[in-house]
Formats: sequence, C-alpha cells, structure tokens
Amino acid sequence: MGESELLRFITKDDVQVEEAPWGVHDWISRPELTEADHLMLVRVAMPPGKAHAFHRHPAMEEIIYVISGQAEQWVDQEKQILGPGDSAHIPMNMVHGTYNAGEEELTFLAILSPAKFEGPALVDVSEDEPWSNLRG
Repeated sequence: MGESELLRFITKDDVQVEEAPWGVHDWISRPELTEADHLMLVRVAMPPGKAHAFHRHPAMEEIIYVISGQAEQWVDQEKQILGPGDSAHIPMNMVHGTYNAGEEELTFLAILSPAKFEGPALVDVSEDEPWSNLRG
C-alpha cells in the first residue's frame, strides 16, 4: 500500500492474514496497513498443542490479552495460566513464550510497540538454556 492508501478504519476485510507455525495471525495494525509508527496489533488463533515457544523481541515490548481459551504464559522464568480477560506485559527484549494450555483454540491479541524499529523482530531462544528445559 502506498502512504495515501494506509487505513484509519480497519474492517474485517482489510485484516492481513498470515500463517505461522503456531497459528493464524490476523494483522489489524502494522506499518504496511496503517499509519501507526508506535503500535502493532495482531489477533492470533493458536490450535491446541501449539505454542509460540520462548523468544524475545529486541526492540519491542508487548502486551498479550487472552480473548478465549487458556494460555500457559511465560514472562522470563515466571509462568501463569491466563484465561479470557487476562493479560501479560512483556518488557522489551525479555524472553517469553505462549503455549496453548487447553483443549480448545487459544485466541489472543498481541499489542507490540514500536511498529518501526531497527534489527530483527524476534529472536528464538527455545533451544537455548535455560529455556529448552524450563517447561520440564
């Protein structure tokens, strides 16, 4: 989209859908879609048994808000089960992971900031110690 085509109102037909190994991503706001420089918003539908394993965002902080299902949410080495209406804040560059802890699809919003940054969006650390053995 050109700058003149960036959206201020995003309808369900405007959402940019991407497949990821841990679930379908419905991008509601990101630089290619809206004029937001500081915020990104994505709705993730994570099937049972899937996870966005331990990773970090070197240049972004994140809030995860659960819409439905149950999340085994890790922030650094702390874990909590989150249900509908629960959320977690992940500071910039902090390792975290989201695992579907239920028998149903887990749906959550991830709000990330900033939308524009230098370097990689995420770094996978799920094969590194202590993360590779933290869940037992």
